[in-house]
Amino acid sequence: MAQLFFRYGAMNSGKSIEILKVAHNYEEQEKPVVLFTSALDDRDGVGYISSRIGLKRKAIPVTEEMDIFSVVQDMDKSIACVLIDEAQFLNKQHVRQLAKIVDDLKIPVMAFGLKNDFRNELFEGSQELLLLADKIEEMKTICWFCHKKAIMNLRVHEGKAIYTGEQIAIGGNESYYPVCRKHYHDPLINRDQERGKK
Repeated sequence: MAQLFFRYGAMNSGKSIEILKVAHNYEEQEKPVVLFTSALDDRDGVGYISSRIGLKRKAIPVTEEMDIFSVVQDMDKSIACVLIDEAQFLNKQHVRQLAKIVDDLKIPVMAFGLKNDFRNELFEGSQELLLLADKIEEMKTICWFCHKKAIMNLRVHEGKAIYTGEQIAIGGNESYYPVCRKHYHDPLINRDQERGKK
């Protein structure tokens, strides 16, 4: 039975490597998949899913006006699974289109992304996935500053924590740290300490 899955985690929780692994597992059994990622994420070029350990794969970039349901419906091959990276950047309509893929086309959809932004507010895509997904799973990672579970994303700039500004600013380890609740509110970088010097 097809279902809509949402797998979320803080930065550095292995979401992109997991989506590439899932794609590989399907394709190894000759079950075709289609991969999507946000057109907003251009760190490695638009339309690529890239993991921090160096794996990279082409994907269909999702633009604001795209109808994901129509794209999948119009494909001329049988799709075993639809995989979405950077799902936090989807809008409500995109997420409803994913649900329609599951319900009408009977194709499972797995969406991977952040739950909350650097202000600790939900992204639009994540909020809608939390409402509509059949299964929700947290992908865990550890805090940049301690050994607790990271549940928040800390934006940094020139060694300082940032708590205001535009919701979307694309970046990696140079811009965001996965952190626990304590270190979100009291990050060690504000005391001129770095990871590994605790």
